[in-house]
Amino acid sequence: MIGLSLQDIATAIDGRLAKVPDATAIVSGAVETDSRRVQHGGVFFALPGEVTDGHLFVGQAFEAGAAVAVVERELDVAIPQIVVASCLMALSALAKEVLDRVRSACQANGSPIHVVAVTGSNGKTTTKNMLRGIFEAEGATVAPRGSFNNEVGAPISILEVDYDTRFLVVEMGADSVGDVRKLVSISRPDVGIVLTVGMAHIGKFGDQDAIARAKSEMVTDLPESAIAVLNADDWRVAAMAEQTRARVQRFGLGAGADVRAEDLEATASGTHFTLTAGGKSFPVTLRILGEHHVSNALAAITAARAVGVPVERSVAALERITLAERWRMQLMDGANGITIINDAYNASPESVVAALKTLAQLGRGGRRSVAVLGAMAELGDFADEEHDRIGRLVVRLNIEKLIVVGHAARHIHNAAGLEGSWDGESVLVADVEDAYDVLREELRDGDIVLVKSSHSAGLRLLGDRLAGLDS
Repeated sequence: MIGLSLQDIATAIDGRLAKVPDATAIVSGAVETDSRRVQHGGVFFALPGEVTDGHLFVGQAFEAGAAVAVVERELDVAIPQIVVASCLMALSALAKEVLDRVRSACQANGSPIHVVAVTGSNGKTTTKNMLRGIFEAEGATVAPRGSFNNEVGAPISILEVDYDTRFLVVEMGADSVGDVRKLVSISRPDVGIVLTVGMAHIGKFGDQDAIARAKSEMVTDLPESAIAVLNADDWRVAAMAEQTRARVQRFGLGAGADVRAEDLEATASGTHFTLTAGGKSFPVTLRILGEHHVSNALAAITAARAVGVPVERSVAALERITLAERWRMQLMDGANGITIINDAYNASPESVVAALKTLAQLGRGGRRSVAVLGAMAELGDFADEEHDRIGRLVVRLNIEKLIVVGHAARHIHNAAGLEGSWDGESVLVADVEDAYDVLREELRDGDIVLVKSSHSAGLRLLGDRLAGLDS
């Protein structure tokens, strides 16, 4: 965090100083909500939670070297404290204050900081990492670690900016209508990207129209000086052009996109396509596995172009990226020529469909395709229907072996059996250990195996284990 006095911090978050010997003391350490991550000189926010309460760990934060704790009640701990009504609201307020100060100072120095925000049902983290790759080649860049995209993670990421930062990437997730709007009000993006409106978290929203309203918050409050980057291939996203004052730039596969891809060819080594933008064409080879990542790349290129990065430099940066992130279409070599696609960090119906299509494409070269699928979480009333749809798709794509893991995913197995005249091609197992045992017996030399599920199903570690399977 940039250096601020304790009094400045207290003023920014509407807090009261307690146990503070010197209100003018400057604090410039990292801001954390996990006492285990606190470093010397840092700021610890004692967030209350459903499982535990950050106030219980203020002592540990002090022992780790925290310079100040932000709390909702004064504690009998020998550490300077700032008492606030809500630690969560204070965290957002501090992030806004820090970014406003950095933005103002950088503008005055003639080196503005460009803030690019991204939301969508699928592809946020991959697009964020692509933007990081592009911007880091251009100047000092701050982007979220992992999936820091909620009301806690996004402000923590924003607080990492300093006066040398040229690019800030903010990933914005949503559990309800209003979540993205809050993050937009803190970061005030120069460029707002909307990738997709899918079914991820639909159990919380109720329907896709509510998801569309939540995602549209990325662009509804953008000023005329900002740029809204919209997916022309998703009609719900494309319609958001009517909801923003910002200038609109579209990306996609169709002729109406300002930045588009043509002649796609997906292989095990990546995806090749022709990029067209500004009347020029560029050959592109993405080393990240999966044709669906082309859309994420187009979004990143469009956003970077909007803040002045030439397309050819964006392409060069993207072609250097080999992995979106661990457990996201991660290609791993196993024994006896077996290949594992570990894509089990998260799952929605759209991302499972995309992963299965990639598996089917790679299996056309004569290799046996094996899908290991677990449950897709947070689908609410749509869960049975969507798991059923996935099971039928597995058969229609001619995937040759299906292992379904867990009772919550059973409709995938049942639907696959109803769709085709299968005899043992689909197996339902109780848990990850059973899946491993089946695969250890069933896998053949040269098989290509997709492991896909929501995070809660735990299949990501199965993918890692398969990559280490002894011959």
